Amino acid sequence: MDSQVNTPIEEQNAILSPATDTENVEQNVLPAEEASAASNVETERKQYDSKKAVLDRVREIAHNEEAPQKEEVDYLKTCFYKLHIAEREAKLKEYIDGGGDPEQYQITPDPDEEAFKAEMLLIKEKRQQLFKELEQEKQDNLQKKLDIIEKIKAMVTSPEEANKSYKEFKALQDEWRDIKNVPAERANELWRNYQLYVEQFYDLLKLNIEAREYDFKKNLEAKTHLCEAAEKLAEEDDVISAFHQLQKLHQEYRETGPVSKELREEIWNRFKAASTVVNKRFQQHYDNLRAKEEENLAKKTALCEKVEAIVAEENKGSADWERRTKEIIELQTEWKTIGFAPQKMNVKIFERFRAACDDFFGRKAEFFKNLKEQFKVNADKKRALIEKAKALQDSTDWKSTSDKLINLQKEWKTIGMVPKKLGDQLWDEFLGTCNKFFEARNAAGAGTRSEERENLEKKRDVIERLKVAAQEAGDGLQERVQKLVEEYQSIGHVPYKEKDKLYEEYHAVLDKLYKDLNITVAKRRLSKFKDSLKQVAERGENALDNERARLMRQYEQLKSEVQTYENNLGFLNASSKKGNSLIDEMNRKVQKLKDEVQLVRDKIKAIDAQNAAK
Repeated sequence: MDSQVNTPIEEQNAILSPATDTENVEQNVLPAEEASAASNVETERKQYDSKKAVLDRVREIAHNEEAPQKEEVDYLKTCFYKLHIAEREAKLKEYIDGGGDPEQYQITPDPDEEAFKAEMLLIKEKRQQLFKELEQEKQDNLQKKLDIIEKIKAMVTSPEEANKSYKEFKALQDEWRDIKNVPAERANELWRNYQLYVEQFYDLLKLNIEAREYDFKKNLEAKTHLCEAAEKLAEEDDVISAFHQLQKLHQEYRETGPVSKELREEIWNRFKAASTVVNKRFQQHYDNLRAKEEENLAKKTALCEKVEAIVAEENKGSADWERRTKEIIELQTEWKTIGFAPQKMNVKIFERFRAACDDFFGRKAEFFKNLKEQFKVNADKKRALIEKAKALQDSTDWKSTSDKLINLQKEWKTIGMVPKKLGDQLWDEFLGTCNKFFEARNAAGAGTRSEERENLEKKRDVIERLKVAAQEAGDGLQERVQKLVEEYQSIGHVPYKEKDKLYEEYHAVLDKLYKDLNITVAKRRLSKFKDSLKQVAERGENALDNERARLMRQYEQLKSEVQTYENNLGFLNASSKKGNSLIDEMNRKVQKLKDEVQLVRDKIKAIDAQNAAK
């Protein structure tokens, strides 16, 4: 007999999942949030690790008979462009790391992307066509069901013909069951009208007891089978599949006719209990999914904060940029391991993460663009020094040329960096040119070894006398030290292996002497200057102003020299003994210049005090 003729509407509605209500009875559709969650679970099962795999699936959907599912199509689109953007960024990074100019980088057309867009257009057209066909089918089905209701309504108005119309009535019920989707907004009203007139017909129908009992028996067998099928779904591993299967069982249960009155509640409660188990499993799965999405959102928010903190830090050089680039790439890799965030936040949190990354890499590209320009200037300077060295490499004027080449080497160290590969090439060429001369000089000067040993002994003697002077005092100490320095500097070369050790010993003694002498000498010079101010003032009205102007020029010149030396110190490489020696020497010169600057400032103050006393 007909489906649920004598079953209350409240019992039918109770079969549905807890998340639905009576407005969804006819269509058995999922609420939007649960449908989205179910789709997310299904699409998350397959992970794509290449654009080709995504494209193959898109082609399969575009050219086979299956109806494209919006959730899967959107997921495929997200996967494709996630892989596409990652591939494009990797190419850009490889280009920049290879010394390429970010401003000159051009994105080449991607055949896979063009193919993907073409297939997606086919899918869009296919979905639009299917949607139109489905809507038309729903309208046709609506009209068919309205016609069936009108026919049953006519039967109800002729009670004397009820028994004769039974076969036609059963045929109309079968036809009703075969008709599927109708417009959702008309579904409930349609079902209520149909149910009303079916029940009225059964009230009028006077079947014999045997026929009615036979129908009840067959319907009980069918509903018992549906209960067993629903109970087995509790053992289904795939929760989503079990839920969808349950929806189909609901539809079959509703379309199965009534059972005897004394068994109706029992069979209904059995089916409802089995449905509740499946619905609870699905609801728990959905809750777990949402909890996981919230956890993913928290993880992604933490990554955004880390990237933003890195972006806010100051990068003082290329090493900082490269170190922080590595940190951001590691965070991007970690980001890819985290699943979806809640749908409302998924795009927003990605845009926040991407904006911070884009800001960093944009500023990095600008930095390296400027650095590349500086590299070019430095490379040109080093090439010019190579040409100067080549012009000297065949000279036999050993002393003069040695000094010139050593000066070129010192100048080389004051030039800033160039790219490592090019820098190594230029250095090898420069060093080879210098070595050619020095090897020739060494070959020609083999007879000078004994002279160098004698010079070594002479310089050691001067150092010993300086040590003695360091223990003495007196007004003539500075003059004695200066004579010893001049004597030391007048002595020729010493053996190369002894040079650095002798240099360190000499300057250690000299630094201590200069440190002790400097304060005393400066005070004497300032005192002498103050004593001479009266004599200067007697030369004329503007004599003091002229002297002050001269001192100001000297002050500015000394400051400029200090600045030049300090800038040059920033370019020196102290990784070798020779580099350390040069740095120590320049530091001593800088300190001496600073002392001189202070003395000039004190002289200017003395003039200002003299002018104020007039």
